[in-house]
Amino acid sequence: MTSTTAPAKPTLASFWHDLPREGRLLLSVVVLEFIGTGLVLPFHVVYLHEVRGFELGHVGLLLGLPPLVGFLVVGPGGSAIDRLGARPILMGALTLQVAANTLLAFAGTEAAAAVALLLSGAAFGVSWPGFQTLIATVVPVELRQRYFGVNFTLLNLGIGIGGIVGGIVVDVERLASFQAIYLADAVSYLPALFLLLVPLRHVAGRPDHPATDGGEVSRARVGYLEVARRPAVGTLLLLSFVSSYVGYSQLNAGMPAFARAVGDVSTRGLGLAFAANTLVIVVLQLVVLQRIEGRRRTRVIAVMSVVWAAAWLLLGATGTVSGTWGATLLVAACASVFAFGETLLQPTIPALVNELAPDELRGRYNALSSGAFQLAAIIAPPIAGFLVAHDLGAVYIGSLVAGCLLCGAIAVVRLEPQLSPEVNGVRAPRGLDPQELSAASAKTISAATD
Repeated sequence: MTSTTAPAKPTLASFWHDLPREGRLLLSVVVLEFIGTGLVLPFHVVYLHEVRGFELGHVGLLLGLPPLVGFLVVGPGGSAIDRLGARPILMGALTLQVAANTLLAFAGTEAAAAVALLLSGAAFGVSWPGFQTLIATVVPVELRQRYFGVNFTLLNLGIGIGGIVGGIVVDVERLASFQAIYLADAVSYLPALFLLLVPLRHVAGRPDHPATDGGEVSRARVGYLEVARRPAVGTLLLLSFVSSYVGYSQLNAGMPAFARAVGDVSTRGLGLAFAANTLVIVVLQLVVLQRIEGRRRTRVIAVMSVVWAAAWLLLGATGTVSGTWGATLLVAACASVFAFGETLLQPTIPALVNELAPDELRGRYNALSSGAFQLAAIIAPPIAGFLVAHDLGAVYIGSLVAGCLLCGAIAVVRLEPQLSPEVNGVRAPRGLDPQELSAASAKTISAATD
């Protein structure tokens, strides 16, 4: 008689024990790298406008360069990852980041700053799909969801530490203090570069691209349009775009604009909100990972959508107590609830992308997902700015809540039927015949694509 007893929930200790040496090495440098990011992330506008003396309008244009360039290079970058492997592409991206931050530290003209930010944008455009592909190369499929979650925790811990240190160190009256944090950011990329050059030099070389039967074009030459037409890929890209639009794009641009213009929240209050966001992620992510293990990822995303809708309703409520401590507390609550949603999202979508992708097309799959995310980041700020500036705060909040609910509907109604149970995070119960599960998976995919 076949047993259907569900396997015990894995612990974080077992995760570290089961993680290959390469995965442990990659995790070991995450905090260091993102301490550097945290040092400079809150101070770009202050540095370029108040310290370097560039016009504020020009600063806005300069800071728009990295996401734009990142979006433009992500397509060629994904193809290069599939042709050459993730490791050499990432080595180039890390080198560009070192050069970009070093140049930015000494950028006395707008032209020099523009070149530095162009280099940074190009590096960012290929680094996200590159690292996702590298992780999928060295981390077994059953550990990836937890890996992405732990990586996200360490990333936020690094940014939080960097932000605190940067706030203590910088002084608008001392140029050298800002040069120091940008140089420190440049140095923070060196440990990861060393890992790829020495301990991980054997990882992610040139992928194999066997030709198909009959001499047809190999998968290495498959175009992005063909990838996007594959089962579940188009829906997953739509989900990535919508979740980015109602999520991070608003947290980084729309939320501060609404809090300042409608809630009359101080800059110190905004700092408190972002600190609360980081703290919640660091405290909850590891707990959430254990709770969602073995559950359908599409259902986890649906829960995240409801959580984010609640976060934006809290932000909208700041208008009722504008200019008070109540508004500040509501913004902090918004950022905290949003952070809980982040702990649900970050382990799931990257895992879905990399379990759908065949090895020889993994770079393209991750590049498409990254491109959808970055496109939303380009579109969202001007829309949010227009609505807030024209006293359409209720329309703004309403659109975000509706978008969050749409995100959940896309995940459950459209995407879930297109995924096999394994890809959706449901592992075979102990004792179940693998052939039975494979047959059920094939039936699910066939029904979704008919």
